[in-house]
Amino acid sequence: MAKRTIVAMPGDGIGKVVLNEAVRVLDAAGFDAEYVHGDIGWEFWCKEGDPFPARTQKLLEEHKIGLFGAITSKPKDKAEAELAPELKGKGFTYYSPIVTMRQKYDLDICMRPCKTLKGNPLNFIRRGFGGVIEEPLVDCMIFRQNTECLYGGVEWTNPSDLVYEALMTHKKFRDNFAWCPRPELAVSTRIFTKKYTARILKAAFEYAKSRGFDTVTLCEKPNVIRETSGMMLKLAQEMAKNEYPGIKVQNTNIDAQMMWLTKNPETYHVIVAGNMFGDIVSDGFAGLIGGLGFACSANIGPEIAVFEPTHGSAPKYGEFDPSIVNPIAMIMSAVMMLEHIGENEIAAKISKAVAEVVEEGKVKTYDMMKLSGTPEVFSKGAANTHEMADAIIAKLA
Repeated sequence: MAKRTIVAMPGDGIGKVVLNEAVRVLDAAGFDAEYVHGDIGWEFWCKEGDPFPARTQKLLEEHKIGLFGAITSKPKDKAEAELAPELKGKGFTYYSPIVTMRQKYDLDICMRPCKTLKGNPLNFIRRGFGGVIEEPLVDCMIFRQNTECLYGGVEWTNPSDLVYEALMTHKKFRDNFAWCPRPELAVSTRIFTKKYTARILKAAFEYAKSRGFDTVTLCEKPNVIRETSGMMLKLAQEMAKNEYPGIKVQNTNIDAQMMWLTKNPETYHVIVAGNMFGDIVSDGFAGLIGGLGFACSANIGPEIAVFEPTHGSAPKYGEFDPSIVNPIAMIMSAVMMLEHIGENEIAAKISKAVAEVVEEGKVKTYDMMKLSGTPEVFSKGAANTHEMADAIIAKLA
């Protein structure tokens, strides 16, 4: 009997391709697991009105660990248009299944590592003093609060009387937005709670402590978004003072931080942010280490954890045969899963194999060759998705 049961949720588009390759790598590395399939994604929204069916939820609740590929999400009108005819007009509303999953299971701690792989032709380079070309070593873990903020889903278009009257109690709303006809008004909330803000901060501080880093960078906007960002900054400062006296808090604004990414990225090792700004800054850092083909992530809650690449479903590539996409982000997400469950030896083995393939440079997917994503990339020497996984597996021997 397998030592572990993992819920494998391919999702949409390239998610189905990269997840299969990650499982092949896990098998080759000696990870003893059984994979049970979980239905999730656009197909199940269209035919069932639920992109995250109860049967998949039950699997996650039973087995606690999930590997997730990618999902397709579309705007409200397109989601309604693609719903099965017999389901239209029956009150079904599309919500992103990964956002739903995070909120339902308190997967509030999102970790997104961004680390330079030696020899990656996509690594960030800059011009230093005297015209010298420099390739800074990026090694940063972004901690993103995963369940609140602008992604909380508390929104209205043409708000009800109760909501509108509540908004009108705020002077800023009365002074600046009362002129707008209600049918033309759309409102989204940015909600932070002390409980979950403290949890993501603690995770960042603990990581910094474990790695010997003396700084946690809080990337928010407290000078403008005073209540939510302000609460996060205050909690971080209190935590540093009372619980982590050897670690200081560095406060940066999200806009300035994005500029500094290309000036001195090697000086940042632990960044923590709310949901939206964490999403933004992690994609920015991913661009410095090769793009979303190398960007992995973990969604961790008290009982359940789900691991996924941060790229989307890329539906235009989903039907390519053979597939052209880079599976490394998915494979490294699987490595994060291994680390989470204590399979550190296998995790290190796979990480080493990935690093060796990238540094050797004999096998490159189209993105690593800076080619446009078309089937013609193979004639220019690009490896397909399966071949990249094969190269990594070969290094495991």
